[in-house]
Amino acid sequence: MKRVITVGHSPDPDDAFMFYALTHGKIDTGNLEFRHELQDIETLNRRALRGELEVSAVSLHAYAYLLDRYVLLPSGCSMGDRYGPMVVARRPMALADLRAARIAVPGTLTTAFLALRLLLPEGFMHEVVPFDRIIAAVADGRFDAGLIIHEGQLTFPEQGLHLVVDLGVWWQEKTGLPLPLGGNVVRRDLGSDTIGAISRLLKASIRYALEHRHEALQYALRYARDMDLALADRFVGMYVNDWTLDYGPRGREAVRRLLAEGHRAGVIPAAAAVEFAE
Repeated sequence: MKRVITVGHSPDPDDAFMFYALTHGKIDTGNLEFRHELQDIETLNRRALRGELEVSAVSLHAYAYLLDRYVLLPSGCSMGDRYGPMVVARRPMALADLRAARIAVPGTLTTAFLALRLLLPEGFMHEVVPFDRIIAAVADGRFDAGLIIHEGQLTFPEQGLHLVVDLGVWWQEKTGLPLPLGGNVVRRDLGSDTIGAISRLLKASIRYALEHRHEALQYALRYARDMDLALADRFVGMYVNDWTLDYGPRGREAVRRLLAEGHRAGVIPAAAAVEFAE
């Protein structure tokens, strides 16, 4: 009998692309069977706090609160390499204007929120809004600005919105490092053998998708809100690439630097000892 592993990830084209091979039996999973639950990243962050899923996509910000239960898998990272979450507004706005603005955010455990807290350490007014409703909420005038993630980074100009700041660019200029946004974690109580097998299979799934790009993109397109194939391909390329196969030394440094900066700023209460599965 196969051991069932429940995997949580976002209903977005990059995650769909990454997990395509695992969801469609394209690779041999041995004695493991993967069952997928698709939810927005902030919901997955909260579920991981309760230890509900064996494997889950989480925000790197949230990982700082998961150290006792989960370890980071070396594959599956979404890295903003000179790009990342953005703050957009209905009218041109300076950074200083954000201090008095009402900002819609996708969740307080998202890395986007952590990065904005680091950019605006004195704080800002915010309200949590589902990530896929933020652009409309800003365009309708319900908020002065919005912190956008996922494909909104490519589609916001269609709503007549203006870029205030790209947090990936800001972080790169500040640190010289890419901005690590999300990763995959595995629960420690699965044991080293199972964790190792999961790690190998996730990497194999990502590699399969990269090597069978058109095939995997056709599947990922199901989750591409308001995107045609070309735009979905561009978005997937931003967040599923060599960084996703393995963080590498620079990617691991970026994770440690991000969480250390969060602790130094008082956003993350305790210092985070980052640990990757082998």
